[in-house]
Amino acid sequence: MEVDKVLYISQEIAPYLPQNVMSGLCRDLPQGIQELGVEVRTFMPRYGAINKRRNQLHEVIRLSGLNIVIDDTDHPLIIKVATLQPSRMQVYFIDSDDYFQRHNSGALETQSLASENDERLMFFARGVLETVRKLRWPPVVIHCSGWISALVPLYIRKSYAKDPAFRNVKVVYSLFADEMESPLDARAVEKLRMDGFSAKDLAVISGGPVDTAALHRIAMQYSDGVVQAVADAPVEAVEAAKASGKPFMAFPSEEGYAAAYMDFYKNL
Repeated sequence: MEVDKVLYISQEIAPYLPQNVMSGLCRDLPQGIQELGVEVRTFMPRYGAINKRRNQLHEVIRLSGLNIVIDDTDHPLIIKVATLQPSRMQVYFIDSDDYFQRHNSGALETQSLASENDERLMFFARGVLETVRKLRWPPVVIHCSGWISALVPLYIRKSYAKDPAFRNVKVVYSLFADEMESPLDARAVEKLRMDGFSAKDLAVISGGPVDTAALHRIAMQYSDGVVQAVADAPVEAVEAAKASGKPFMAFPSEEGYAAAYMDFYKNL
């Protein structure tokens, strides 16, 4: 499969957030793939901890303004963009007065306002996909990293399956060790049903708490391939990925990992 456009949807990207295993990889991997001659776009949440001036974020008016309905309430979508130097890679930020921009103390809204994470995940997933539609930039591969992106594969396969931007896309989900501090709201599945999903669509996260393990399950179910992004990824999720029969990439070595990911994409 020829891979000329890859969309990265990430929970954290350095230097917009402090350097850690996830934020570092979610910066370095897209840059490495871009250096192989692939067009790359990246998306992440615009947490309140991200300094707008220091990171030179600016709003993209033509992409902003859509109202995303969650639990019968309208939530305006704001899109900001920055250019990561020296690679000149564009990073798009999903912004919302309701779900982000809430703290500038360094705490992420996913931690300090965890009770809203179910709606935050829904808003993030739909915000990214609606923005990609407006960009008229159909990716060949969409690579999701971090549990905040876990609903994206579901939305692609069930809500956007016939959309020309996503009809032929391959979806990859990366497993990290990072976990939510608490399960999603008890009404999470109900709210997803209100967004058009059937009970069958959501079976793997129904009947129990929607915790990180449940999010991994539904993300892997609707993905075309799974990556063990870190050595200490959850064993249960790694074993489930291997048993699924879907393409699986074990934790790659430090050297030449961009090429290894590229080979994985091409063989989906």
